[in-house]
Formats: sequence, C-alpha cells, structure tokens
Amino acid sequence: MKTAIISFLLSLFILAGCANPSSQTGEENKSVAQKLFDDLMSITGKATLFGHQDDLAYGIGWKYVDGESDVKRTAGDYPALFGWELGGIELGHEMNLDSVPFNKMRQFAIWAHQNGGVNTFSWHPFSALDESKSSWVTDEKVVKHILPGGSHHEVFLKHMDKLVAFFKELNEENGEKLPFIFRPWHEMDGGWFWWGADLTTPDEMKELFRFTIDYMWEQGLDNFLVAYSPDRFFNSIDEYLTWYPGDEYVHVIGVDNYYDMRRGPDGLQDAILKLEIAAKYAKETGKIAAFTETGLDTIPDENWYTQSLAKVLNANEWTRRMAYVMVWRNHDLDHFYVPHPQHPAADDFRQFTSQQHIWLLNDWANYQQK
Repeated sequence: MKTAIISFLLSLFILAGCANPSSQTGEENKSVAQKLFDDLMSITGKATLFGHQDDLAYGIGWKYVDGESDVKRTAGDYPALFGWELGGIELGHEMNLDSVPFNKMRQFAIWAHQNGGVNTFSWHPFSALDESKSSWVTDEKVVKHILPGGSHHEVFLKHMDKLVAFFKELNEENGEKLPFIFRPWHEMDGGWFWWGADLTTPDEMKELFRFTIDYMWEQGLDNFLVAYSPDRFFNSIDEYLTWYPGDEYVHVIGVDNYYDMRRGPDGLQDAILKLEIAAKYAKETGKIAAFTETGLDTIPDENWYTQSLAKVLNANEWTRRMAYVMVWRNHDLDHFYVPHPQHPAADDFRQFTSQQHIWLLNDWANYQQK
C-alpha cells in the first residue's frame, strides 16, 4: 500500500475530472469514466434510465438464452442499465451468489456496453473472519478487523485482489476498458449485513469505503464511478451523510428503498422525501442522483409501476433528477421484480416504460449518438 498522502493525491487526480466535468478540454481527452459521468449528468431532470438486476442472465422460465430479457419480453426493449452482483468473487468462486458464472457476467457486461447500456456492480462479500459466512450473517463484528491494522486485514486484501482482477478483465476485445458504476457497502444504515449499523460505526464504515476505493485506484482501475447508497433510515441531509466517505470518493448520490415503496401513500411520501434529500445534495456537489435499488417482490399490486414508482419519480423537480432507477432480479415466480408478459402488472409496466422520460436501451443509445 502507498502512503495515505499518495493515496489521497491519487484519488483527487482520478476524481477531479468526474467531479468537475468542465475541467475536461475536449471529448478526446475524456476517460471512459468521465464520459459516463457526463452522459448521466446531461440527462439530469430530463430522463431516468430504467435498470434491472441480472436482466440478460435469466428470467421467468429461462436461463442463459442469447438475447433474452424479461424487460424486453414485456416492454419490447432491454433496460438501459444492467445490474450485476460480485459476491463470491473474493473466494475464487466460478459463479456469484445468484449462480451467475463470472465469465458469463463479463460477457453480458461487454454486450450491454457495446449496445449503449450502463453497467453497475454491487458486492456482497463473504466475511474475511469466517469465509463460510455470507454478507447476511450478522453474529460478529467484522469491519474493524479488516481495516488496516486489523487482525484480518491481510485476508481482506486477498479478497480485494480477486475483485480488482475481475474488473481489470472487464475490457472489450480491442483492450478498451469498460466504464461501470461500483456500489460497495450499500444499505450500511440497515442491520442485515455484517457491515451494517448494528456492527459498524460510521467512522469504521467511512474508513472501509475509502480504503476500498483507494485500493482499486492504486491497482490502476480508473474506469469506474462510485455510488453511495444507504437505505431508508434518514430524514435529513445530516442523517443521510452519516456514513458518507467524502465527496472525493463518490460520483453517484443514491438511495436504496424497498420498504417505503410498499407502504401505500404514506410510504410514497417518505420515499419522495428521501429522494429529494439525495437530489439536493447531488446538485449542491455537482454529482449524479439515482434511485439505486428498489422494487416490489412478485408485484402483487398490478398498478405499482405507474401508481407507486412513477408517482415517486415524477413527484417534483427534485425526484425527476434521478438519472436512473434499478429494480431487483427475476429469479422465479416466487421472487421477481419485472412482470413477465402474462402477469397482471404487464400492461402497467408497459405504460410505465412508455413514458417519454423513462428510457430503455434504445432511448438511451439513440441519445448518446446525437
């Protein structure tokens, strides 16, 4: 590891262009991360990209069928943003927590990029203290032990090396790097992960977040944006920033929120408030605002997309600043977030995605070509 001073200067150097787009003198000088940042910033207040987790990998009744997509099956086009999960990569597994082989994931991400889409990666790693324990095992404190000077820091470094190796191979055939959004340590304000609020202090989380990103930069990764995305446990900007690692580390000001989105009118008002808080801070700091993860499992409310999600996104000038929204994966008929064509919510989903400002892949790709 380099010294803290060198690490800090490196982070400022890499992030300067993304934090201040006007610092770039021309398109030819932009990094792929800078271009992604600029593209997403340019649609702020104009459009919201629709995203879906694992969209190309599997869906209701199919798995690994070339060109298949549940969003496309129902809405007629692919999502504009594709979510992927890296849990398990740190242990050298061949597939992730949801049984997606990492080699296929890489191919899917390349396809998404080549067709104009945005890729975003989350990471739910196993514990470095006990590698048999997943992210959801919360029976012991982990974070303080994996920080520099901690008892299991060296194990965590090995985990980080596996993560970095995957990202370094995220290239096109010509060797050009793919831009992506990395969303580590999300929902840290909840209690369901080993890095969550019940087992981790805000200072520990900030240090872990900074160390993770610094380490990736030091390994030569410069093609990614960073998303910060706590869950719903805030009602003010101060509460939102409780776990925030600092402006020099973050490009996407995000919110994860399932709970409020299933609680009816009162819940929707709470969700609106939280998106407003994120959007205002994003504008103040020149960053991207996003609804980084949400959805309604199995969609029992057949009008959820137009009467809940759309109402939240369209509530006011602030909520309309979300550059993207992503719903979770379609595992099977007991766990899915995008309706299949025969589902009672299919027509409502089509109405939602046909709104002028909700963009699927072709909308986004055409915009980028202008």
